[in-house]
Amino acid sequence: MATSIESTGAILRDARTRYTTTQREENGARGAFDAELQRTGRTPRSEVSVSRAAAPADVAELLGADGDVVVRARQMFDGDRLVQLATTYIPVDVAEAAGVEQVDTGVGGIISRMKEAGFDQGEAATEDVSLRPASEDEATRLGLPSGSDVLTITHIGRTTEGRVVEVTQHVLGKGWTLRFSVPLV
Repeated sequence: MATSIESTGAILRDARTRYTTTQREENGARGAFDAELQRTGRTPRSEVSVSRAAAPADVAELLGADGDVVVRARQMFDGDRLVQLATTYIPVDVAEAAGVEQVDTGVGGIISRMKEAGFDQGEAATEDVSLRPASEDEATRLGLPSGSDVLTITHIGRTTEGRVVEVTQHVLGKGWTLRFSVPLV
């Protein structure tokens, strides 16, 4: 007998719809995570820091950045429980134009601000999901035993013209279900 996601207490990250404007902005949500948790009656909370720094080499290459980028580091909570670490890297010119260097980026979050500034990410993003050992810092922060594995999702957002305008690295703690839909043609 199948168990519903709701009955397991898992947080559903639904890749099919999470980045649509309607979903990200639902009930004044500040982005996809906020909307997902609100939708299931949970209490989302994020602690955000914003800075300028060099991106890791692989991210810098994707962004075409040879200097500093804007880095949005977030600790994302379900109530008081830290459930996700997310670090977003954005080219400085995009961040400045979209006004996403402040902590609160408003309803819909950075994707909505980028769209308003002319950096529409179109209809699709690329996300790579992998399983890897948590660093000691990640394990401690996420309340995991040392040596635990974590799911990571690398989100790459491109404009309709093909420019990469954001790379977000999500590190998920316990209690997530990922949902995808794949064409069978």
